[in-house]
Amino acid sequence: MTGSESRFANGPFKGQTLAEAWPAMPPEWAGTDVARDPIFPLLIKFIFTEEKLSVQVHPDDTYAAENDRAAGGRGKTEMWYALRAHPGAEVMVGLRPQITRESFRAAIANGTAESCLQHVSVREGDAVFVPAGTAHTIGPRLVLCEIQQHSDLTYRVYDYDRRDAQGRARELHIEKALAVMRFGQQRGGKAEPVTLQTGALTKTFISACRYFATEKWVFSGTIEAESTRARFDLAMVLQGEGRFDFGDEPLEYGPAQAWLLPAALGRFEMRPDSRTTLLRTYVPPSLEAVRRELAEAGLTETQISGLVHA
Repeated sequence: MTGSESRFANGPFKGQTLAEAWPAMPPEWAGTDVARDPIFPLLIKFIFTEEKLSVQVHPDDTYAAENDRAAGGRGKTEMWYALRAHPGAEVMVGLRPQITRESFRAAIANGTAESCLQHVSVREGDAVFVPAGTAHTIGPRLVLCEIQQHSDLTYRVYDYDRRDAQGRARELHIEKALAVMRFGQQRGGKAEPVTLQTGALTKTFISACRYFATEKWVFSGTIEAESTRARFDLAMVLQGEGRFDFGDEPLEYGPAQAWLLPAALGRFEMRPDSRTTLLRTYVPPSLEAVRRELAEAGLTETQISGLVHA
């Protein structure tokens, strides 16, 4: 949804790809506190699984910059929001406590790598945080919205010995994976969301880290929101139809759309024609800023600690 080749459907960048528009985007759009790397900072996409994905891990920024600069040099922390989940659906995130580098290497060799991971059951509406360095895979019968650093660096360690039509196995990256993988205490897993009701808006704070913060908004009546000059916002409409009212001509929204809301937009309204669910995500200027914003929303320190990942 926010890949480099995604095109703006309206606004001053209409017809341009995100890769073309982002480098020239003024602070009024991008925000005053967002790092202006050449690549748009967030990648959002839908994942549909019919079978298990490979067991894999992503590097952090430091390792990626030192060892995979040609592939972008950017690490990958991500989160998944479950849009659909059949009964029994699960993901595997993080290694079991007793797993060591040596035992995991042996498990890869004997085809039991999956048994080293922690199984996490997933239902519709669940969210899972997957920081860089966390071994993981996604099980079948899931539809996920993935929010991540804009990076494709993936180190695959096990692919169930699957073969393509020519009998070739996919490349594995075992040494790189073992170099970046977190053993011992894990940091990923199912999110601990906090839900607040404000007028017509039900807002659920899902997860936050230095790369992104994500909320779910659900509303059936008109709501008012306000942008901050520090950053842009992304709104991914999951369900419902209606209109954005920015003070000029209203713009219609619908399911599976991604909206980039400018930093200097100011106050605006969303007027739904049907019950609307969207994910709002943004790049926070700092974790301290996220904590302040959550505290101002009325969350307790315990709740904030469960949401914010260092």
